[in-house]
Parts: sequence; C-alpha cells; structure tokens
Amino acid sequence: MTDRKEFRDLADPDDARDAIASLDLAPEPERVPLAEARGRVLAERIDAALDVPGFDRASMDGYAVRARDTFGADETDPAVLELAGTVHAGEEPDVAVSEGQAAEISTGAVMPEGADSVVMVERTDERDDGETVAVRTAVAPGDHVMLAGADVAAGERALGPGTRLTAREIGLLSALGVESVPVRGKPTVGIVSTGDELVRPGDEIDSAAGQIYDVNSYTVAAAVAEAGGDPELYPHAGDDYEEMERVLRTAAEECDLVLSSGSTSASAVDVIYEVIEERGELLVHGVAVKPGKPMLVGRLDVSEPRSDGSEDERSSGDSAYVGLPGYPVSALTIFRTFVAPAIRRAAGVPEPATATVEARMATEERYGEGRMRMMPVGLTETGGEEDDLLAYVVDKGSGATTSLVEADGVVEVPADTAYVAEGETVEVQLFSPDVRPPTVLGVGEDDPALARLLDALDRPRYLSVGSREGLRRLRDGVPDFAVTTGESDDDRGVAATELGSYERDWGLVVPAGNPEGISGLADLADRDLRFVNRGSDSGLRTSLGEALADLADERGVTRHDLVDAIEGFELAAKAHESPARKVADGQADAGLGLRATAEKLDLGFVHVGTETVRVLANPDRESKPGVSELAAALDDELDAVLSALPGFGR
Repeated sequence: MTDRKEFRDLADPDDARDAIASLDLAPEPERVPLAEARGRVLAERIDAALDVPGFDRASMDGYAVRARDTFGADETDPAVLELAGTVHAGEEPDVAVSEGQAAEISTGAVMPEGADSVVMVERTDERDDGETVAVRTAVAPGDHVMLAGADVAAGERALGPGTRLTAREIGLLSALGVESVPVRGKPTVGIVSTGDELVRPGDEIDSAAGQIYDVNSYTVAAAVAEAGGDPELYPHAGDDYEEMERVLRTAAEECDLVLSSGSTSASAVDVIYEVIEERGELLVHGVAVKPGKPMLVGRLDVSEPRSDGSEDERSSGDSAYVGLPGYPVSALTIFRTFVAPAIRRAAGVPEPATATVEARMATEERYGEGRMRMMPVGLTETGGEEDDLLAYVVDKGSGATTSLVEADGVVEVPADTAYVAEGETVEVQLFSPDVRPPTVLGVGEDDPALARLLDALDRPRYLSVGSREGLRRLRDGVPDFAVTTGESDDDRGVAATELGSYERDWGLVVPAGNPEGISGLADLADRDLRFVNRGSDSGLRTSLGEALADLADERGVTRHDLVDAIEGFELAAKAHESPARKVADGQADAGLGLRATAEKLDLGFVHVGTETVRVLANPDRESKPGVSELAAALDDELDAVLSALPGFGR
C-alpha cells in the first residue's frame, strides 16, 4: 500500500493570507494605447501637458465685450456698442474688440483679442440693422468666459498612480491628448485542473467510469478575470507524478501565479504536494476554514532548464502557487477569500463595492430649479467607530471633465426638493460597482511638493480649490486634511492639527534672461507690463496681496490704487504653473509663481518672498488610516521631495 500523507497542522486563515501576500505576483508595468486602457490601472502619475481648454472660450452665446464698457448698464440705460464682427466656434477670430465695440460670439468660440467677458444674448438687443448692440446689463472681467486651463491646467496633477481607468478617466486623458498610458501589468494566472476523472466540456463523458466535467477551470478563470488577472487555461493533469510535474512547471515558466484545483487532499493518489515539496517550497498545507480546508500555498522553482533544452520565459527563479480544493464551491470560496485579494493587489484593482450605497450629506445643498437633478457627489469615510460615508457635491460645470473623475456617483434629487440637509441620508448610485471612496480626502492649495507626496499614498484624492476654500471646507468637516499657504485670518476658528509644514519661494516668473529687466512688484504698477495672476482663493494670491499692501503703505497710496495700475491683475489663472506657461508662450511679461516652476520651464525668476505651506488634519479624522499614512509620508518622504524642488525647504 502507498503511505498516506495526512494534513499538517492546519494554518490559521490570517497565516494563509500572509503566506499568499508574501508571494510575488506583480508583473512589470507596460504601456498600452488609450483605446485599450479601459479597466487598467495607472502605474505612474500623469500630469497635464497642456491646458484644457487650450484657449479662452465663450461659455454661452452672446457678445464678447470689454467689461469696462458695460459698467453702469441696465435695462433703462443700456450700453450701446458698435458690432465689430462675428466669431464662430471652431474658427480663429478675425476680429478684435476695441473700446466701445462688441463681437457676436458662439458658445465654445475663441475669445477675440481685446475682449475679456461675454454678455448673454438674452440681455442684449441688436440695433441700427445690426450695426450696434444694446447691452442691458453690466458684466465683470471673466464673466461667462472659460479661461485656458480652467478645466485642467498644464502641469497640474491629472491622475495619480493606482487610478483605475474607466470611461471617466479615459475622457479626461482624451481631452489632454494622451495617446498611450503606463499601466500596471495584469498578472498572468495559469489554471490547471487535476484528476483523471475530469473531462473538458464538449467532450464525451463516461459517467459510469466516474468521469465529471471540468467545472473549476472555467469558473476560476472567470473569477481571475473579474479580479483583474489574465487567465491562461492549461490541459488538465492526471494523478501521475511526472505528468503533474510537467504541466505545473510549464505553467510556472509562463505565468506569475499558478492555480490548481483538486489533488490537494491526503489521498494516496494525490501527489501535488509532493511536486511542490520536490520542485519548490510548500508554505501552507491545509487551512482552518470551512469550506476549503485542503488548500496549498507555495512556490514552484523554474530556474532549472526545461527537459527539451529551451530557456525559461520568466526571468524570476520561481512562480507563486496556490492549490485550491477540488469541489467547485470550495474552490471558488477559497479563491474569493484568499486569492482574489492578492490578484487585485498585484493588478492594482480596488476591492469590489456595491452599486448603490447610503451616505450622509456633508453639507447642506440648496436646489430650486424645478427639475430633477442628478447630483454628482464624491464619497469619503469618516474613519470613526461607525465609519459611515459622507457625500459631498462635486459640480464644476457641464464642460468640466474633471467633475467626472472627482465624483464617485450621483444622488437623484426630485424636482420639488428645495434643499438636501446636512446630515441627511441619501442614496448614492455609484458610477460602477468597483468605485471605492478614497483612502484620504484632501483639499486646498495647488503645490508641486504635495503632488509628489500624494504619490506615496494609496488611492488619495486631492481637490485643488485654493487655501481659502480649503480652510472653509475643513471648517465644515468635509475633508480629512487641508493644505494652506501664507498667513491669513481665514484660518481663525478652524479646528485643525498641523501634520507638517515647509516653505517655498514665490515671486514673478519672467521670460528667460528677464528681457524687460523686471526687479520687483513695483515694476508691475509703474510700467506697461502684462501680468498673469492666480485665483483669489489661492494662498499665493494672498501672499501677493499682502506684499502689495506693504508696497502701497510705503508709497502712501491705497492698495486698490496699486492694483488698478497692474494690467491683468483681475484675470486669474487656475494652477501654480498656469501663469508661468503664459509667460513661456509670450502672452505675458510676468506671472505670479514659484521658483520651482520657473526652473522647471527654463524661465527667469524674480524673488519676492517665502511662504509657509501647512498640512492641516481634521482633528476628528486623525485616527483614520489614510490620515496616518499621510502623516507617515510627511515624516519619511518630505525631505527627499523638498530637496528635489528648487526654492523648497523646511
């Protein structure tokens, strides 16, 4: 008789998970065409290489005007402007708007030279047989205009590593002109069903001889694909040692992971554990779980030449191996419980989630348009004992593709709803069952050092809304952390825990060689220079305002008078690189920016000051794992990040 080898001491389920986690399943990253990228996971951060839109465009039908020409206009006393021409979408403007003029413009059309705002057509009347137009409302610079980079700004962090690419992200990448993307490789999983009794579907079966159809090969292959792996079916192996060894070695040479089903019990004819012990390393033989006790975990050595003399296709010396039970229900249960999470980790695929979840509204959202609203929301976990979900509104306008990326689903708001109250429970329809809330949610200042730190985190989400708005949202209890710059009264009364801080040089980014000889802020007010500013919520803009206030005090004038003398002060760009890129393109003589940006783009830099960047945590979320991970990154990674950025330091 053949000796039977009984199970060794059954492993604790956690030990089995640790054993599988110790196996290397992750293949090398690869680059794939955008058309084939759906469902793949980014291996690297992708920054926007261009502004979206790439030009200042009208956001509605109407008339492109100089805002100052409409000041004081109303229904009883309209401003009458001469019509200079028409600008259509998709065409380069052949007109310019001078003082007292307007140009008819279509939605999406390029703003003509000289115009800085659009008056909607409903607030105008053409006169004098189309020679003039009466404007019955006043507009401010930038009204009804989507500035270049307002959706996505060149140099901005568009998508981070670990992002799973769905139709939303692919739409954003298309808008950025990305042709191919670096993605994490999909682990190749070889599937071998064992046992003399197995017959592949489609072949004749002899039930009297105890034959059964091979169920596991197909069910496990489908589960592998669902988990993010690339299944590869191999011919089933009989209970002969040499045949078992040959099939398993072939699969191990060609795959990152080999899965077998059957032949894992203590039967005399079950020889697979002998193959693993002889040709590799057996880590686990049996797990204390029901169903699924007969489970193997180990490694198959493929470093020796194959019997036919050919070389191994894999560069590694071994392949991961897991033996599943033979019964289909047990095999699938063990796979989903122990193996699928490892494949998802190797492929970068998030754990599955339900298609609909309940969440509490983070803040009150008023609504009164009389129409049903599909409200896009993002989700974040509170990290408390109940670990409930908060839903916050994400709505940057119908033309912004980033709204799709930043939202996790939608809340259907009935037409007769006046508002959705803070704390109210809502049903969120997820964009897909795979959607997961980010591990940590941050808001605030756009900063290149922060962008690099975020790469060290697992599935973070960061909304570049500026320091002022970031503090407001932190005060409302929505995000896990906020990033702010500059000294501001806005942080008064905001409960927060400082996780870390650093400093960055800011000033004026100028063309290489500084051809205009700009030496400081005084030149902006005293000379005929074109300037590009940052948005009013930006901490960099706050630092500029404080510096201008000091200059105004020195001169004995008001800050308003000084600002009025700076051409372009009120029209602001979105991200920290945006003003610099306008300078590089010859659209401005100087832009508000950072030393690091100037050196990155090979531009000149005029130092004005140094500002402090602070990372502030929501005190109610300090125990949340994502916040702890951020704090660890600040402790372990920050110095290396700062040393790589000119003008940054502690």
